[in-house]
Amino acid sequence: MPQEALNGGDTAWILASAALVLLMTPGVALFYGGQARSKSVLNMMMMCFSSLGLVGVLWILFGYSMAFGPDIGGGLLGNPFAYFGLTSILANDQAAESLPQLAFVSFQAMFAILTVALVAGAAADRMRFGAWILFSGLWATLVYFPVAHWVFDLEQGWIATSLGALDFAGGTAVHINAGVAALVLCVILGKRRGWPREAMRPHNLTMVMLGAGLLWFGWFGFNAGSSGAADWAAAYAFTNTIAATAAAILGWLVVERVRYGKATSLGAASGIVAGLVAITPACAAVSPLGALAIGVLAGALSAYAVGWKYKLGFDDSFDVVGVHLVAGLWGTLAIGLFATDIAPDETNGLFYGGGVVQLGIQAVAALATIVYCGVVTVIIALIVKAVLGLRVDDEAEQTGIDEAEHAETGYEFSGLRGGGGLGSAPKPSVASAPTTPAKQEA
Repeated sequence: MPQEALNGGDTAWILASAALVLLMTPGVALFYGGQARSKSVLNMMMMCFSSLGLVGVLWILFGYSMAFGPDIGGGLLGNPFAYFGLTSILANDQAAESLPQLAFVSFQAMFAILTVALVAGAAADRMRFGAWILFSGLWATLVYFPVAHWVFDLEQGWIATSLGALDFAGGTAVHINAGVAALVLCVILGKRRGWPREAMRPHNLTMVMLGAGLLWFGWFGFNAGSSGAADWAAAYAFTNTIAATAAAILGWLVVERVRYGKATSLGAASGIVAGLVAITPACAAVSPLGALAIGVLAGALSAYAVGWKYKLGFDDSFDVVGVHLVAGLWGTLAIGLFATDIAPDETNGLFYGGGVVQLGIQAVAALATIVYCGVVTVIIALIVKAVLGLRVDDEAEQTGIDEAEHAETGYEFSGLRGGGGLGSAPKPSVASAPTTPAKQEA
C-alpha cells in the first residue's frame, strides 16, 4: 500500500483499540475465575484463554473470510476461501483506503476471540476441557463467523444492509449470540453437583472486581474503536460508554439494596458488565442522556434476571444469560426507543418522533440471532456430547476439575498443612510430582 494513502492517526487508533479489546479476554478470565470455586479457577481461566489460541488461528485461516469475504449467500455468509490465510490481502491491502485492511482484520479478530470466551462462564466446574475446545471451534465457525457477516459487514451482511438494523459494536453478534449459546450449553450440560442446594460462592471477589475493571478499560476500544477512525463518532461512543456503565452500577446496586438490604461488590462488578453490554449496540445511536437511561435500566433488569435460573432450573454458573443475553437484548431494542438523529447513526427512535419502525427492525435482528444461534448451538452441543462427552465424571467434579483436567491447582496449600514456612524446602513441581487439589472452597 502506498504510504501516502494511509491515515496514521486512524491506523494507530484501530491498532490500539485492537489491543484494548484483546485485554478484555484476560479480563473475562479474571471476572469468571474469581467467581469460580477455588478447585475450578484454573479450568475456568483456561477455557477463556484457550479462545485466544483456537479462535485466533481459525480467524486467520478462514474466519475473517467467512465474516468479511465476498458474499456467497444473500447476505448470510462470506466466501471462506477468498481471504484464506490472509494471503490475498497481503498482495493487495486496499490501497485506496486510509486504513490498512490488516488493521481491521486484527481488530475484528479480538471480537471473535472474546465472544467465544464469554460463553465459557455458563459451563463452570463440569465441562471437559477437550469438549470445550471442540465446541468452541465449531461454534465460532458455524455461529459467530456467519452472524458477524450479517451484522458487521456493512456492505453485504443482511442485518446491516437489507434489514437496516443498527448495531454499532455487537449487541447481536457478540452479546445476544453468547447469551443464547450459554443458555443452550448449560441446559444440555446439566447442573453442577449440589446446585442449587449448596452455596457456590465466588472464591475471590477481588479478582472479580479487577476483571470488571479491565473489561471496562478494554471496552473503550471495543465501542469507540468500532468507528473505524479516530473521529467524532469514536469520541461519541467513548462518552456513551462512560455514561451507561456508570448508571448501570447504580441501577444494579439499588436493586440489591431494595431486595436484600446490602449492596455487594459482585453486584457492582456485574453492573459494570451489564451497562457495557447494553450500550454496545447503541453507543453511536443515542444521546448521553439516553445512554444513562439505557445503563440504569440494564443494571436493574440484569440484577433481576440473574435470579431466573433458580426459578427456571438452568445452571448458568456465572450469569451469562442474565447479563449478556438480557442486557444485550435490551440495548439492541433500546435503539428503537432512544435513538436520536443528532448521534452519528442519524436515526430517530420512538421517543424522538421516529415511530416504531426502527424498534421493529431491531426486534427482527435480535430474534434472527436468537433463533439461528439457538438451533445451531443445540446441534453442535449434541454432536460434541455424542463424540467426546461434555461432562467430567462425578469424582473429578467432586475433587476439582483443575486437578482432573489440567493436573494443577490454583492454590497450593500442602505447605500450610505440613507446617512449612518461609524456610521450608522447595516443593516439587507439577512435572516431577502430582499436585494436591485444594480442599478449601469459598
